[in-house]
Amino acid sequence: MTIGTPSPHTDIQSRGWWHWLPASWHPFIYLARLDRPIGWWLLLLPGWWSIALGAPSLGAMVWIMMLFLVGAIATRAAGCIINDMWDRQLDQRVARTIARPLVAGTISMLQAGLFLLMLGLIGLFILFQLPVLAIYVGLAAAPLVVLYPLAKRVTWFPQFVLGLTFSWGVFLGWVAVTGTLPDQSIMLIYAGCAAWVFGYDTIYAIQDMQDDRIVGVKSSALAFAHHIKAGVATAYCLAIGLIAAGLLGFDHQPFVAAWFGLAGMAVHLGHQIWRLKGNDAVLALALFKSNRNAGLLLVAGLVLDRLLAI
Repeated sequence: MTIGTPSPHTDIQSRGWWHWLPASWHPFIYLARLDRPIGWWLLLLPGWWSIALGAPSLGAMVWIMMLFLVGAIATRAAGCIINDMWDRQLDQRVARTIARPLVAGTISMLQAGLFLLMLGLIGLFILFQLPVLAIYVGLAAAPLVVLYPLAKRVTWFPQFVLGLTFSWGVFLGWVAVTGTLPDQSIMLIYAGCAAWVFGYDTIYAIQDMQDDRIVGVKSSALAFAHHIKAGVATAYCLAIGLIAAGLLGFDHQPFVAAWFGLAGMAVHLGHQIWRLKGNDAVLALALFKSNRNAGLLLVAGLVLDRLLAI
């Protein structure tokens, strides 16, 4: 199998905007998952939540949101490269990942390492535009980014580690706009976000259940087995409950649209649970990708409240 002829349930696209670029660039786009924006969207949204909550002005909110956009794209790309470096032997044995550049041989480890260095420098440049305290908070997430690919070798719930990692933007966004460490309300939102990530990545893991059993990789989808729907439902209920509890801690800030946004997110997640099937990889991928819209509903509510407060 080669890149461009992926397995039926892969999230690699055979056609897209990158085909206007030189063919020699394509393997790097696939390696960094630039052809699949869902990953950086899901990394970005938690940061946008806390930025909208804590920014001192609309101008500051928009500026920091744009910095986070660039930073999320670079950081997610770097994380994907690290993941593929760790997993290149396993990826040879999984249908969904056998076309990845390091497995297919279209990129060498040296080339991947240099690309990773470049992305790391971009991420650092963005990070150093933020207050000093935010720089430290951002760097503190590095061990989670590096260790996540190992989690599936030692625990049945690597999705929990991913939840801690992808939710870090809640902390970073808050510190970036306030210059202060997260309070209890932000901690609750972080915990809720981690539960959300756990839920949607469990859905994502449905795609690889058969191959993971063969190669010995662990996942929450395998751990839940025939109770995947109940496991995801529990995670999503925790997510909405914890985020709501966090918002209630902002009693000095009048929320109206934010509650509608959170309600919309809850309905969206409930619809995912209703449709979810533990044996349908194509549906699992579609439901996973729909979480961008779920997170954007809350962003829209939080931003609209800021606009109404002018």
